[in-house]
Amino acid sequence: MTAGGPEQPHVVVIAPNLDRDDVGETGTSFRLIRAMADTGAVRLTVLVLQRPGRVPAAEQLPDLPVVAWPEPAWLLRFERFNAMLKPAIPPFYAKVRRWLRAEIAAGRRIDLVHQMLPRAPRYASPLAGLGLPYIIGPVGGAIPMPQAFRAPGAERWFTRLRDLDAQRFRHDPWLRRGFAGADLVMGVAPYMADVLADLDFGRFEPFLGIGVDDLPPAINRDVVPGQLQLLHVGRAVRTKGLREAVQALALVSDLPGVRLTVVGDGDDIAHARRIATESGVADRVDFLGKQPRGSIEALYESHDALLFPSFRESMGGVLYEAMRWGMPVITVDHGGPGYIVDDTSGLRVPLTTPDQLPRDLAVQIRRLATDPALRLALGQGARAKVETEALWPAKARRMITLYQSVLTRRIGGVHQKDMP
Repeated sequence: MTAGGPEQPHVVVIAPNLDRDDVGETGTSFRLIRAMADTGAVRLTVLVLQRPGRVPAAEQLPDLPVVAWPEPAWLLRFERFNAMLKPAIPPFYAKVRRWLRAEIAAGRRIDLVHQMLPRAPRYASPLAGLGLPYIIGPVGGAIPMPQAFRAPGAERWFTRLRDLDAQRFRHDPWLRRGFAGADLVMGVAPYMADVLADLDFGRFEPFLGIGVDDLPPAINRDVVPGQLQLLHVGRAVRTKGLREAVQALALVSDLPGVRLTVVGDGDDIAHARRIATESGVADRVDFLGKQPRGSIEALYESHDALLFPSFRESMGGVLYEAMRWGMPVITVDHGGPGYIVDDTSGLRVPLTTPDQLPRDLAVQIRRLATDPALRLALGQGARAKVETEALWPAKARRMITLYQSVLTRRIGGVHQKDMP
């Protein structure tokens, strides 16, 4: 499909490091842009920061105008530093601003600018003061470690740098100016409205920045009362709640047909193994370590429910992965999971304390294990929710609707900050 005709709104999308082969934000943003282009409803131009060694974005999006600036190769020698602080973003944004000014001076039509990446909200926007309507987001992250779960070793030093975000939201004039000028700020989940509360901006909309490519064939699951195969997928770090998952299993020891499979590697595996041994459920927990994608898909197909008690999760792609297979979810009603999972697709527990969380999880595990009708209904609801909102064409349509809402209000002569 071509980039579009003159009657279509021209939207410039800022998305550094787009890569269709990536599993993170650069890959999901690529899929969203691709799906929006495929609708034919908008004319897109994409501004990117091109990483050395990756397939150029212009080759990945051959039917779209792509303007690319190279990312300095020396930064790749410091991958963790580069991933956390993204030092190439400020100079990239300076180039973006110069490019936009040149387009404006040349009289070229730009109806809307969308600052899609990076997803972290800690980067000042290059769009303030240009006179163009613009959108920021979906931004995410910046979830603080819950106070009750803070302990030595509970989080890495570089994740604690996120605690500085709140101070910058209050006091950084460049960051504040960029958000204040936006017609729309999108967050990956409703919690981001609270995270960004110290910033002065108008309209906020949640827009989950993840999706799925397709739905597997529907399967008929055998549902036997008292039998429940639980699955936990993710990096074994403290915030994923793996310890609490194993503790919850121990609290339903009177249901020996309830088992837990753990997929993923990380520092918390040793703690989870110790808890399983000390609580007498080591024979009911299978630690598989890191698995290839095909094996994980087979586990989604063969297991009954996803147990994902992550308590510092901005989104939670694993939830959609499981739900597309018709798996109900048990999760924590906090951050992204609390937004993705509703009463039709899973069971949510409150974020409380490390002592109370396993008890609450055990209650919901027992419900799924002993109520086959509930398990089947939630599994069907999970698949239906993914089909309705998580497939990329559906996400593209919603994004374009948001674009149109901004443009309609601008045509009416009202900036989003002035709307009631």
